[in-house]
Parts: sequence; structure tokens; C-alpha cells
Amino acid sequence: MKAKIKTKSGRLRRHRRIRKKLLGTKQIPRLCIYRSLVNLQAQLIDDISGKVILCVSTLNPEIKKGSPYGGNIKAALSLGEIFAKLAISKGVENVVFDRGGFAYHGRVKAFAEAAKKSGLKF
Repeated sequence: MKAKIKTKSGRLRRHRRIRKKLLGTKQIPRLCIYRSLVNLQAQLIDDISGKVILCVSTLNPEIKKGSPYGGNIKAALSLGEIFAKLAISKGVENVVFDRGGFAYHGRVKAFAEAAKKSGLKF
């Protein structure tokens, strides 16, 4: 009997399971986050039209000034604040949070809390 081989990582399976339940619209877009070892990226996505409304990363020069290394909680906090300000300036206040299969702690939680504190409603 052959052994069953896992083809997808656990995070990707969790992300797929989460995406079945979430849908972003133009009025309430999906806030998708991706966390790598060195950086953090966030996007506002309208799933109906398939367009990205806003994309911000810790690689942006504004955020790099505050913290040169993008893989820590300090960078996630500054990214959350800047992201919320840009989203509100584009007319978006309510979002659906897609954590991308990542656990809600550490940098992901810091980003979400900073975005909430700056005016976004999840």
C-alpha cells in the first residue's frame, strides 16, 4: 500500500478553507495579508471584479524609514497604521479580514490591531 503524500502545506489548506467563506465587494473589500520571514504585505481586494484596490508592503520607503527590518512587530504596527490611513483616504472603512491561513498572533495580530485603532472596521 502506498503512503499518501501531502501536496499542499498546512497554511495553504487553511487559506483555501478560509477563502470559501470570505468574499470582498467594492463597498466591503477583503483585506488579505501575507507574512514572509522578512516582510509583511497587505492588499484590499474586490473579489467580484477581481481587482486590487490598495497594496502596501513593508518594502515601501515610508515604512522602511520607521523600521528598516520588515519582519518584526514594530514594522507590522507601522504598516497597519499607514494601511488604514490609505484605505480610509480611498473611501473604505469596512473590510473583511483574510489572515491568509496564518495564526492570529504576533505580526498578523499587531497589524490587525493597528489597523483597527487607526479607523478600519473589521
